[in-house]
Amino acid sequence: SARRGFHRNVYREATQLAYKLSKTGFAIITGGGPGIMEAANKGAYQAGGQSVGLNIKLSHEQRTNKYVKDWESFKYFFTRKVMLAFSSKAYVFFPGGFGTLDEFTEIVTLVQTKRIDPIPIILVNKEYWQPFLVWVYECLYKKNKAIDNDDMGLYHLVDTSDEAFA
Repeated sequence: SARRGFHRNVYREATQLAYKLSKTGFAIITGGGPGIMEAANKGAYQAGGQSVGLNIKLSHEQRTNKYVKDWESFKYFFTRKVMLAFSSKAYVFFPGGFGTLDEFTEIVTLVQTKRIDPIPIILVNKEYWQPFLVWVYECLYKKNKAIDNDDMGLYHLVDTSDEAFA
């Protein structure tokens, strides 16, 4: 998320996870903006790891955060998402807005339809994600049969950076 409305602990968890992942050799690639994206880039930066931002040109809000070492800027969301999906070995989603939901549902769809190889898709912060996942189960799966039961196994819900790292 680019917004700062989330609790400080969410920012801290994102920083801690990115730090740990960077120390094990992962590059941290975010949207490059403020908020939770900044937190992840900060963790990578503090660990001396690769801190990359794939930014989007918007008329408001989005700016490249100070912890990004390498960056690229995109005019269109779809181009940016292709680059994020192409370069990722895992996807980690912290609380966010419509952009976060768009990226989550797109990556799950790409894995579900076998357009990309299966990769870990991790949702961090149970308080935020659980109501959405209940809706996925109740509405998409149970009531409307719009997805298979196995599709809900494409992602993993965790609460902390330690759980996400594991």
